[in-house]
Amino acid sequence: MSSKTLLLSLFRYKCWADDELLALLAEIESELPDQQLGEILETINHAHVVDRIFASNVEKKKHAYRDTGTNNTPTLAELSKAIVETDRWYLRYVEEVEPGALAETIRFAFTDGASGQMSREEMLAHVITHGGYHRGDVGRIVTQLSKPTSPDTFTGYLHRAEPARRSSI
Repeated sequence: MSSKTLLLSLFRYKCWADDELLALLAEIESELPDQQLGEILETINHAHVVDRIFASNVEKKKHAYRDTGTNNTPTLAELSKAIVETDRWYLRYVEEVEPGALAETIRFAFTDGASGQMSREEMLAHVITHGGYHRGDVGRIVTQLSKPTSPDTFTGYLHRAEPARRSSI
């Protein structure tokens, strides 16, 4: 399996996991206490901002973010729309990027002004792992409120997307 093939699978998984989480949150939003809803929105907003920052980085573009959050936390509806758009952008990006370009090291600045450098492939892997970490944060909050959580495992995604993988050996 090539790096590009793996990245495509991981970004399809990210789209699925984010869609599942956003659908769950839309379903239970009115039942969530204000404090926990605020924590959830701040968490997914942070993950989204980081996704946008690294979208700029992989394209060698500057971004306007000075923090990994925003002054005003968007609503769930606003975040959902933005997250879906960004997830689809990443999927298209990975579909179209030349495999050789994945290894290119790119210099960039973190939001605190510190310099950094990563390959495109490393940046894309960061987006995947960072998002999963924060979906886990949200899942923990939801579970503590005795609400159902959304599915969020790569194996779960693969078995839903490709049911033949569940066949006997």
